[in-house]
Amino acid sequence: MDFSVLADAEIERELGSRIKALRLRKNLTQDELAARALLHRNAISTLESGKGSRMSTLIAVLRELGALDHLSSFLPEIPVSPLMLLKNQGKVRKRATRSADVPKTGRDSRW
Repeated sequence: MDFSVLADAEIERELGSRIKALRLRKNLTQDELAARALLHRNAISTLESGKGSRMSTLIAVLRELGALDHLSSFLPEIPVSPLMLLKNQGKVRKRATRSADVPKTGRDSRW
C-alpha cells in the first residue's frame, strides 16, 4: 500500500484496521486486549477505528500483540553520517537549522 497518496485520516483507519486484524488473529476481544495492556476498552476501540489515539496506547497494544518489533521496520534508526560527525567535531546534532526562506515566527514587524 502506498501511504504517501493517502490522507492522514485514511492512514489512521488503515493502521487501525491492521491492528484489529492482528488482535483477531490472536483471538482476543477488545476487552481482553485492554485488560492485558492496562487500558480501557474505549482506547482499543478508538485505536482500531482510526479516530486518533495516543502514542502510548499504540505502544502498549503493539507490545501485548507481540508486534513491537515491527517498529524497527516501520521507522528504522537513522545512522549518523561520518562526515557530519567530523564536521560537528564528534557531536551528534540535536536541532535542525532554519532555512533561509522560512520566516522566523513571532517576529512580525507589522505589529
